[in-house]
Amino acid sequence: MNLTPRFDEALQFAVSLHRDQRRKVNDAPYIGHLLRVCGLVLEYGGTEDEAIAALLHDSLEDQNRPGLAEEIAARFGETVLSIVQACSDTVVQPKPPWRERKEAFLERLRTANAAVRLIQAADKLDNVSILLGQYRVFGPEIWNKFKGGREGTLWYYRRVAEVLGWASENPLVLELARRVEELEQLA
Repeated sequence: MNLTPRFDEALQFAVSLHRDQRRKVNDAPYIGHLLRVCGLVLEYGGTEDEAIAALLHDSLEDQNRPGLAEEIAARFGETVLSIVQACSDTVVQPKPPWRERKEAFLERLRTANAAVRLIQAADKLDNVSILLGQYRVFGPEIWNKFKGGREGTLWYYRRVAEVLGWASENPLVLELARRVEELEQLA
């Protein structure tokens, strides 16, 4: 598959949306996460729409502003918007309580389409991989940065891996399950 100028535009748009956003533990630019997720989606056979949605998967959840959903649809199409919406645990402000949001998201993930499952597997694999590295550097204090703390964060990633595993034996999902197990053992 060849990427078109739509992908270039999506990359620039993602950078503009997340330019000032940082990672929780090490303060790295958030765009690195979006690039890694997009790269995994492409490596595991994603389409251009899925790659674009991977770049934008956190835009509504983290950077929502009036008209953003409509702008995504106008620039990249309804398919991309529907994937981004399905990848968002909430667009409501203020956000509902953490556990409530995660439980509702897990329920939606059970019936999500293949594009959403692919992006979520890539997203969570990157998150868990980064957490493993950060835990080795910073130790258990990293859990203070997460609303779910140690127990909630581990519960959530374990449940995502289980839910995705019920729907697919994609090697990406299997790798996510292995990394979650590694994080649980380390933590």
